[in-house]
Amino acid sequence: MGTVGSGAEERYVVISADGHAGGNIPDYRPYLEAKWHDEFDEWAASYENPYDDLEGDLGGRNWDSARRLADLEADGVVAEVIYPNTIPPFYPKTSLTAQPPALTAADAERRWAGLKAHNRWLVDFCNDAPGRRAGVVQINLLDIPGSIDEMRRARDNGLFGGVLLPGTPPGLGVPQLHDPCYEPLWQACDELQMPVNHHTGSAAPPMGPTPEDTIMFLLEVSWYAHRALYQLMIGGALERHPDMQLVFTEQGTAWVPDELTRLDYFFARLGSGDGSQESVWGAEVMDRLTLTPSEYWARQCHLGASFIRQYEVGFRDRVGTHRIMWGCDYPHLEASTPYSREQLRFAFEGVTKDEIEMMTCDNAAALYGFDVDALRPIAARVGPLVSEIATPLEPRTLAREAIKSPGFMGYEFATE
Repeated sequence: MGTVGSGAEERYVVISADGHAGGNIPDYRPYLEAKWHDEFDEWAASYENPYDDLEGDLGGRNWDSARRLADLEADGVVAEVIYPNTIPPFYPKTSLTAQPPALTAADAERRWAGLKAHNRWLVDFCNDAPGRRAGVVQINLLDIPGSIDEMRRARDNGLFGGVLLPGTPPGLGVPQLHDPCYEPLWQACDELQMPVNHHTGSAAPPMGPTPEDTIMFLLEVSWYAHRALYQLMIGGALERHPDMQLVFTEQGTAWVPDELTRLDYFFARLGSGDGSQESVWGAEVMDRLTLTPSEYWARQCHLGASFIRQYEVGFRDRVGTHRIMWGCDYPHLEASTPYSREQLRFAFEGVTKDEIEMMTCDNAAALYGFDVDALRPIAARVGPLVSEIATPLEPRTLAREAIKSPGFMGYEFATE
């Protein structure tokens, strides 16, 4: 179980299911094949980083291993799943968002080389804190055989966080996730026992230039990410590979019950054979599926529940408490860091210790393969006290800067 110690000193072993890291742009050069060095030097010399939080002191949190460990330990976190964050070589922006199409075949080849460089960098970064960092390998949906080779190399070199599944935004010319062309990928994920992680961001169409476009992106970005759930159902990936596990990260939690209710209803209509329009359209696909959407979810799906909100915790039984994995989202602006202890107190008020252990440690450990026994000595030093998390967070006592994290939605901050 995800605790250590006893009595008044009993502490939680906290694993964050959502962290982000990446190399500083110059740091990626040694991880590129030598044939790319001249082009990389030219690209890096003229590249203008569009993200303020990847510059200066803030940026260092992504690649400074010692600082990252210190920050997370101060926050009560002993291990994490690591998604990308910084700009991979030759990319116009972070790979967690939809990319403009490659300009040429050579441009596409360069970008793929850049993702591989990130994966190599990530191996070293994770190995700097053995057993504490589950690195997520990046792949390229336009090169399935090459992606499978990259997955095998990553797995062999110690990245145990699984695969980052890119989104397939409408209109960009990438086959949708239900397309049969991806079957070798699902087969490899199943064979290698690598969880398929789908993080919010990359599935939404590119954001427009106006403030209204930005708001539209914020309102819709998670909805686009949810589409992967039924794409992998109707394409048969979850049916054919019942051991393959699918993770939806930083997409909220409360959406799951209503979405499963909706999907169960429509799938039943599509397969009813009652002569309705839905059954005419859906019979061929439904004949290949043996479970309802709710059953696929219960068997194969998980949530990387970044800074889970208090009201979302109330849905845990309907979502499946054993499917929820808390995350702090370090080092993003909306992260619960450095107030994760307080965020846990607020979100999990009134929740039993056994359930908190599941959502903060046991579920992630079981899915990704963290060795909890190896993490316990660290948690004995820095983990949040069980008694501390059981103490409700009093209104108007938390520093107002914590309001940046959605994890404090509903908390009453002091007015200034």
